[in-house]
Amino acid sequence: MPETETDHSVCDAAVTLAFSVLGKRWNGMIVSSLGGGPAGFAGLRRAVTGISDAVLSDRLAELSDAGLVVRDVDPGPPLAVSYTLTDAGRRLLPILDDLGRWASDNLAARAH
Repeated sequence: MPETETDHSVCDAAVTLAFSVLGKRWNGMIVSSLGGGPAGFAGLRRAVTGISDAVLSDRLAELSDAGLVVRDVDPGPPLAVSYTLTDAGRRLLPILDDLGRWASDNLAARAH
């Protein structure tokens, strides 16, 4: 295959893999919220308006399994749990910023 051609099957597989994590409702917003630094469960629940406790817990576990978020436990007393982006999670932040700008430029008019 000439160098100018793109192997779309490889690209599609990579995009499919990315969206298997980021395509789930709330995951991008959780990662974006953690871009400001570590947060506890209650802080994330307030930052991600409309998410239930059960779904937030599930999504944090998924993001942790994907290597994007780390759950840190300080045994206290009192016990304190916080969530932090990994290096891989932090590398998503500029992509999410670009996606937000694209949505504002291209989808905002359709949302009203």
